[in-house]
Amino acid sequence: MKSNFYKFSISILFICFCLQMNSQKAIDIADLMNLKSVSDPQISPDGKWVAYLTTEMDLKKDESQSQLWMISIEGGAAIPMTSKDFYSPSSPRWSPDNKYLSFLASKKNEKTQLYTLNRLGGDAEQITNIKQGIQGYEWSPDGKTFLLSIKDAKPEELTEDKKDDEKPKPIVIDRLQFKRDYVGYLDRFRVHLYSLKIGDSIPSQLTFGDFDDLNPTWNPNGTQIAFQSNRTENPDGNSNTDIWIVSSKNSSDDKNLIQVTTNGNSDTNPVWSKDGKTILYNTITDAKAMWYATQKLAMVSATSGEPKILANELDRNISKARFSDDGKSIFFIIEENGTSVLGSLDRSGKNLKRIIKGDFSISDYDLVGSSIVPLLTKSNEPAEVYNYEKGKLIKLSTVNDKLFENISKPTVEKINFKSKDGMPVEGFVVKPINFIATKKYPLILWLHGGPVSQYEFGFNDEAELFAANGYITLLINPRGSSGYGQPFSEALFADWGNKDFQDVMAGVNYIIDQGYTDENRLGVGGWSYGGILTNYVITKSDRFKAAISGASEALYRANYGHDHYQLTWELELGLPWENAKAWEKISPFNDVAKIITPTLWVGGSDDWNVPILNSEQMYQAMKRLGRETQLVVYPGEHHGLRRPSFIKDRYERYTTWFNKYLK
Repeated sequence: MKSNFYKFSISILFICFCLQMNSQKAIDIADLMNLKSVSDPQISPDGKWVAYLTTEMDLKKDESQSQLWMISIEGGAAIPMTSKDFYSPSSPRWSPDNKYLSFLASKKNEKTQLYTLNRLGGDAEQITNIKQGIQGYEWSPDGKTFLLSIKDAKPEELTEDKKDDEKPKPIVIDRLQFKRDYVGYLDRFRVHLYSLKIGDSIPSQLTFGDFDDLNPTWNPNGTQIAFQSNRTENPDGNSNTDIWIVSSKNSSDDKNLIQVTTNGNSDTNPVWSKDGKTILYNTITDAKAMWYATQKLAMVSATSGEPKILANELDRNISKARFSDDGKSIFFIIEENGTSVLGSLDRSGKNLKRIIKGDFSISDYDLVGSSIVPLLTKSNEPAEVYNYEKGKLIKLSTVNDKLFENISKPTVEKINFKSKDGMPVEGFVVKPINFIATKKYPLILWLHGGPVSQYEFGFNDEAELFAANGYITLLINPRGSSGYGQPFSEALFADWGNKDFQDVMAGVNYIIDQGYTDENRLGVGGWSYGGILTNYVITKSDRFKAAISGASEALYRANYGHDHYQLTWELELGLPWENAKAWEKISPFNDVAKIITPTLWVGGSDDWNVPILNSEQMYQAMKRLGRETQLVVYPGEHHGLRRPSFIKDRYERYTTWFNKYLK
């Protein structure tokens, strides 16, 4: 009798499992548009609550909206602190006395202001009314004053006539670095620091001059503020930033500034020690390597002196460093080998540990006392807030869980192989839904931007969409990528489209050798440097049947003075009229006649990071050559698309283009 009952139970469980499998579906574009992103976890001073932001796309309004939430650090239901229509809050912070949540928000057609919200309930109170708005803020340690970052007001912003702000005016330019994507043409209106006592309406200016003062932070007793600034004679002509200190008392000039670091390279993101005697910060020690250089961690006396490089033997980027509450340890994120982990050091700089690591990636975190709350993403799960307690990760936020209940997830595997010259290379392969090893699938080589970035154990929306449509997706970290040490990244210096091309092609060959890829149905694409590397791939190889080049570059000398990289171009390639050969050597436009791959060119009309000029030139050349091609320009968009309807359109064009040529 027991045996028959056991067989019956197993049969029922099997039937339920099959029904569940049949009820699941592959992710589609509508699902991707319904995804919510999670950001900025903040633990309350008493360690009992975690605040965080969610952002979602609204296709009807064609805009993104953010919402502020609070959840117990022990788990449970999340509590909404703002409604969806509260003008997209950002930068949540707790008051030192634990009573208030503060945030930035901008009402429709108004500038960004500071608000506070009693966590026990009630309406948000607007704290600032600065005509030009504010850029950022921080509570003072005693909770009685706000530190504000405010950009100098333009004359029209100081008038009562708001319509005057929108009137077109002549743009007068006299700076060497004169434009920036998302910002526009650069002028002499700078970001300075101010203090505002709670109850006052007019802030007191603390820093002055033709410089931008960024990333400010209070010292523990609230008497001084550390910040980063490039205060050299020609800030646009170098990549230097130093750490400075200003008194938190009223000032009429910059004579009371203390320069803490004198490194000729980049010193950023200052953090005070708990005793106020030391400042922790990020530094670049190799100026010639530019953005290929490893971000180091350094510590220096707050009264200036010789800095100490911490964990100098660790050739990996370090970010978001901070002291533990007892001041004895330093925590930070380490970017390495296709993941980002939480590491720590003793204050002495010894005893390097990887505290939270695994097949996931940490993009942010907060800590209070012994509580650590990381923002963590997995291969098939967008970022969520977790609590790290007693060596275990406990999931707190469940923002996208309901959406994924009935969605089939692809298999994601980390792969290792060798490039043409024997260099070890890593990446990820994302297999289609219901993968069958004996079947031959079309493959999409999807390339990351940067180039100094990396694919990690994390949710990748394009790869998920391609897997749902029956594609193998290959995500490679070729040379130029971060996470594998400075020599690996710096291999691309003034030699784009060489070693990185070899690496990604070796990845393609590696996957073909596994036996489940149809080598006659290969696609390639990417955005930003992913688009640039796509251009190298299709000018150097005829193996691909379809390509998508998003926000890419092509004829580099044409970008000089048009994009916002004048300084880095000069450092890497020299002046274009003096070293034209170096510029032309890496320009894929010069090999456009070799392209036989049907190629979709995509970009934003207002992109000053990688101007649409490049895609227009490549499209024009391919069209003139009689090749299969199409150009899609998104009006009013910069380097990254923001309008939900355009994001949806791009997803649709990706799948339509690849389906047309690979299926």
